[in-house]
Amino acid sequence: MSDRTLWSYKEIAAHIQVQPDTVRSYRKHGLLPAPDHVEGSKPYWYADTIRAWVARRPGNRGRREG
Repeated sequence: MSDRTLWSYKEIAAHIQVQPDTVRSYRKHGLLPAPDHVEGSKPYWYADTIRAWVARRPGNRGRREG
């Protein structure tokens, strides 16, 4: 079953244990996948999109998902 919960910068940051501004910087530098949904000007990603990105991102080195 897929997780179609939409995450903002805040939820992504909590998941990877960084500040929301760090996640914004990742997007600005092209390190974050394209948003799955945009509402107004706010981007959102499916939880599964972010989990897949975390699993393949450089420096992941066995980090536990929270």
